[in-house]
Amino acid sequence: MLTTGGSHAQTVPRTPPRESAKRKVSRLQLLKYSMVNVFLVFHILAIACWCMPVDSPLILVGKNLIRPYFLWSGLFQSWDMFAPIPKGANTYIEAIVIYKDGSRSKWTFPRMEQLGLTEKLFKERYRKFADNLVREDADALLPDAARYIARMKSGPGNQVRTVILIQKWSFIVPRADGFYVPEPWDQHVLIGYGVQSEDLK
Repeated sequence: MLTTGGSHAQTVPRTPPRESAKRKVSRLQLLKYSMVNVFLVFHILAIACWCMPVDSPLILVGKNLIRPYFLWSGLFQSWDMFAPIPKGANTYIEAIVIYKDGSRSKWTFPRMEQLGLTEKLFKERYRKFADNLVREDADALLPDAARYIARMKSGPGNQVRTVILIQKWSFIVPRADGFYVPEPWDQHVLIGYGVQSEDLK
């Protein structure tokens, strides 16, 4: 670009449009790269904090800070089940479904040990849900689980009248030779839910 000042012509350098566009693209890529790295670092630290089997006040503060996000996103895990005391029982939840005509059927939350690898990837959330459903502080979820099963099992000609949720467990007991054996299965009724017509909508 030429400008005239008095008798002298001066050339003012100008950034070519292509170089300006390249700079904008590189800044955008740098911003994306930075945001992805911040996200990854946050998650690595958050998961380490969540799964660490240590009851230090600092770890507990960290867990309380990330708890709402982990519960909302479904990212909460319980890898600490392996330490310091491993889980000592096999458990699952079964539903007895009673229909209006008096007939009955059984339905079980998907059990990981009975599924193939691909099915496990898609249905692992059921195991996590069932593990949390039997906790005393989660009693409010039991009617919702019963309603879900009633809606799933009802048909146009025969609707569900009652859903009974039963927790089944078998303790894993160590033998003298170091091997572990399961005890006979025991059970406990979690809820008997009378299904209302509005529950099936």
